[in-house]
Amino acid sequence: MGKNKLRRFEENKSFSHLLQPSVDYPFRDDAIKGKWNNEFFSTAQPIVLELGCGRGEYTVNLARFSPKNNYIGVDIKGARIWRGAKTVHEESLKNVGFLRIQIERIENFFAEKEVSEIWITFPDPQPQLSRERKRLTSPRFLARYKNILVPGGKVHLKTDNKELYEYSLEVARELNYPLEEFTDDLYAVQGTDEVRAIKTTYEQIFLKQGMKICYLRFRIP
Repeated sequence: MGKNKLRRFEENKSFSHLLQPSVDYPFRDDAIKGKWNNEFFSTAQPIVLELGCGRGEYTVNLARFSPKNNYIGVDIKGARIWRGAKTVHEESLKNVGFLRIQIERIENFFAEKEVSEIWITFPDPQPQLSRERKRLTSPRFLARYKNILVPGGKVHLKTDNKELYEYSLEVARELNYPLEEFTDDLYAVQGTDEVRAIKTTYEQIFLKQGMKICYLRFRIP
C-alpha cells in the first residue's frame, strides 16, 4: 500500500464528520441509526444521501447549493472518501458528513423515514447479467431504500452508461414508481438546473470524450 494512501487513512481518523464503523458479523444496527439529525448534524434538516460517492464531489457541491438540507456521502473506499472529507474540513461545512460502509448495510445506519432523497452518481454499472443484484438500482437495493426513505422520497440516477439507465428506467416502471424526469442526454435538455449540472471530475472527462450523460428521477411511494 502506498504512503499517500496510508496518510489519507490516518487523516480520515481525525475527521469528526466521517464515520468509519467497524465491520461486525452478523451485521447489526449502529448507534447512529435514527439519530443523525439529533447527534451528528448541528441543525435538524432533511437528509440527502449520495451512494457510492467516491471523492464526494457531488455530496459537497449539493451541500453548497442547498444549505437547508443535510448531506451524507456513502462509500467504502477510504482513500477516495478522504478527498470529500478533507474539503468539508477545509471549508468548515456544517451540513455534510461521510459514512464509510458497504451500501448493503444501509439499513443498519438509517431508520425508517430518516432519509428524504437519494442520489446515485456514476455507479459501477455491473454489466454482467449475473451481477444484476449488485446494481444500485436493482429491486434488491430499491427495497432497502424504500425502508429508509420518507413516503414519496426521491431517487436520482446520473450515469454515462445507457444500458444501466435503460435498466433502471425499466425497473422503476415495473415497480410502478412515479417517474418525474428521464433523459438519455441530460445536457441537451433546456433549463438544466444548477444542481443536476454539477459535474464530477470523471463526468467532465466523459463529456470531453463526447459521451452523453443520462439522468433519471423517480419517487418511491
